[in-house]
This record gives sequence, structure tokens and C-alpha cells, in this order.
Amino acid sequence: MAAERPSSVAPATAANKRTLKRKPKAKSAGPSALNPNWAQLQSKLPASTFLGKRKQRPAPSPSPQPSPDPEEAELTIKLDPTSDDTSLTKALALDCEMVGVGAGGSKSSEFRCNAVNSFGNIVYDEYVRPMERIVDYRTHISGIRPKHMNKAKDFSIVQKDVAELITGRVLVGHALHHDLKVLLLGHPKKDIRDTSEYEFFRREGKRRSLKDLAAQELCVKIQQKEHCPIEDARAAMFIYKKHKKGWEKNRKDQFRFKNKLKKRGSKKSTEGNEKDPNVPTVLL
Repeated sequence: MAAERPSSVAPATAANKRTLKRKPKAKSAGPSALNPNWAQLQSKLPASTFLGKRKQRPAPSPSPQPSPDPEEAELTIKLDPTSDDTSLTKALALDCEMVGVGAGGSKSSEFRCNAVNSFGNIVYDEYVRPMERIVDYRTHISGIRPKHMNKAKDFSIVQKDVAELITGRVLVGHALHHDLKVLLLGHPKKDIRDTSEYEFFRREGKRRSLKDLAAQELCVKIQQKEHCPIEDARAAMFIYKKHKKGWEKNRKDQFRFKNKLKKRGSKKSTEGNEKDPNVPTVLL
């Protein structure tokens, strides 16, 4: 039996296995190699467009929130004083909050009285003890609660204070006849500047609310829930100051016109009496 020939190739040893180097893997061809139109497609896409694996894509930017309406943003501005001056100025704005008295609380009585100067600073702010029993605090409008009775002053004291405060001054407010009525006070008509009565503010001849006027003239929201007499007085004062020049000119023109009519009427009546034979003649 013939002996086996030794193999010409020696078996690989462990050391030889370690020294063997693995062949590097061929790199995957880029998109341009796979598709010759890929580069052309990428050049046409917007610069912000990113095509690739999901993990490699940048996080999507949050969608922009709609900017608030500038008119609505302006309506959130508060009515703050325009100066630190708390002196008694020539013009004062008055506002009163009322409670219900009498049968069913249908009758109004003053409970809080507030006055601000032309800068919007408080010069008077007092709670009032009504002369009649309170039936309805009207809290949802007035903001007044039973606890406020603890610091309320007698009606006669507040009435005297307000009378001295407004004497000889221009009185500003909205529907001032209501405030003066509950205070049992009067004021010269020539010294009243009522934002509910000024013809320039009327719409189709109708009076407008202070809330509506404040939104249009001052770009502020007032009387959203409970009314604040300080805020209402400031609103009336700032509206008056904004239109003061035209308002005062209008009043002067009206005053001159009325005087002219009075003079014309008195002249006609004098001429008529001279010609009337029934008018007795006084002989001196």
C-alpha cells in the first residue's frame, strides 16, 4: 500500500489565524452612484429640506403661535395715575357706588364715594352708612360687601366733605345726576363735564356707557365684573382731558349763542311793549 503523500499546503495554525487580516467591507455607494438624477433633485429642493434617515433629521421647529391682536393687547392697559401729585386740582372726577334700600332694594343709596384729581390720584375715598336699611348690596356690580360696614361713615359727614370738595371746581364724571342725587347735592351746570351728556360722544343721538367710551377713547377695559369707583372716576377724567380743548370751546360757543338769543328776545319784547297801546305809560 502506497504511503500517503504529504499535503503541499500546511494547515493554518492559530498564530496564522491571528495575523490574517479581514478584508475591508466595500463602502456603500452614495445616492448619486445609485441614481444619477439624485444630485439634480437635491439641487432643486429648498435648502431647509432634509432628506435622510429619521434619526438624522433635525427636530421639527415648533409652529409659530399667532401673535395677539394689537387692539386686544392695548385693551389690557390699566388706568394708572399720570403723576404723583395728590393736590386738589381745578377739575375733580366723582363716582359713587350704590346699594339697594327700600322695598325690594329698588331704591338706590350711596355706599362708597370716590373722587380723583386731574392726574387720576385719589383725593377722597370713603364708605357711607346709608340712612335706610340696606336690602341689596348689589355686590356683583358695586363690589360692596357687609364687611365694609365696619369702616363706613355717617351720610351727613360724607355729604359735607364732598360738598366742600367740589365747591368752585369743575366736576367730571359719567351720569353725574345719579351721583349728585344720592348725595342730595347740587352743582352749577356750567361747572359740570358729564361724559354721558357730551354730544361728541353720542352715537345716533343716544348716550353711551362709560365702558364703551373707555374702550374707544382710552383703549382700556373697565367694568369687566365688579365696578371700581376709582377706575370709573379715572376713566371719566382721562376722557375729559383728552377732549378738553374741544369740549371747552364747544361750551363757550353754546354760552355765547344762548346769550345772543336772550338779548335778541329781550330786545324784541321791549320793542313790542313800546308799540303796544295797552301797555300803560308812566308819566313823570
